[in-house]
Amino acid sequence: MPLAMTKDVFITCAVTGSGASQDRSHHVPRSPKQIAESAIAAAKAGAAVVHCHVRDPETGKPSRDLGMFREVTDRIRDSDTDVVLNLTAGMGGDITFGDVENPMQLSEAGTDMAGATERVAHVAECLPEICTLDCGTMNFAEADYVMTNTPGMLVAMGRMMTELGVKPEIEAFDTGHLWYAKQLVKDGVLDSPALVQLCMGVPWGAPDDLNTFMAMVNNVPDDWTFSAFGLGRNQMAYVAASVLAGGHVRVGLEDNLWLDKGVLAENWQLVERAGTIIENMGARVIGPAEVREKLGLVKRAPKA
Repeated sequence: MPLAMTKDVFITCAVTGSGASQDRSHHVPRSPKQIAESAIAAAKAGAAVVHCHVRDPETGKPSRDLGMFREVTDRIRDSDTDVVLNLTAGMGGDITFGDVENPMQLSEAGTDMAGATERVAHVAECLPEICTLDCGTMNFAEADYVMTNTPGMLVAMGRMMTELGVKPEIEAFDTGHLWYAKQLVKDGVLDSPALVQLCMGVPWGAPDDLNTFMAMVNNVPDDWTFSAFGLGRNQMAYVAASVLAGGHVRVGLEDNLWLDKGVLAENWQLVERAGTIIENMGARVIGPAEVREKLGLVKRAPKA
């Protein structure tokens, strides 16, 4: 198939994530202040979009605390740094089952299940331009952990996001997630054209080989916008691959901790390197104003 390289590319920086990376790098931000400062630095380095989770400042463990989300978004907005805000809505769909003989003895440490309204509460409070919608259920790397997003939950959350005027970024970890995303648009739950993040190499979703990646790309409707990322050492390779395939890019410490072998990265450094790759390919890195125009986003203030 002929190349359909993107000429005007936006970079998303996934600032901190919810994985157990907080003790593997001192650059992974924990407190709302650190997360906001890292997001601002990434924006100044060329990220048009910042994708934010929050963490317990003491332990670094992932959190759904509404106050911390509000502090992160307030700090970014008050800095007068223009950037598109993208908040996770993936938290609250986590089940860690018991052992194979007692699966219903759920682990309290790894289980966090919340209703649709609670999972979207911080989105309604902070009113970012974008929030994520993990479009399916999947086994993750951990032995008994399952990311849980039922069709009923996705319909409910998707409708709330649409009614709030916040654009869902569909997180597709496998081809079936794209299949269901198209159904959500067909049913009028999500607006079209939609925005998709192709998540490559997350165990046990879509592997990060190029054949699988192109199968994912070929399942994205032509009028939708997609971005993609690969984990770890393949993060920068997927910057090039996604641009070549007609998409946009995501980098950041949520997905990769390393700048070079043995060199821990900061978010702004990953954004800067991605920008260099994009420009060396003959494409142009675009800013938040152009992203809003492209995706039909409205920059709003939160509720008082």
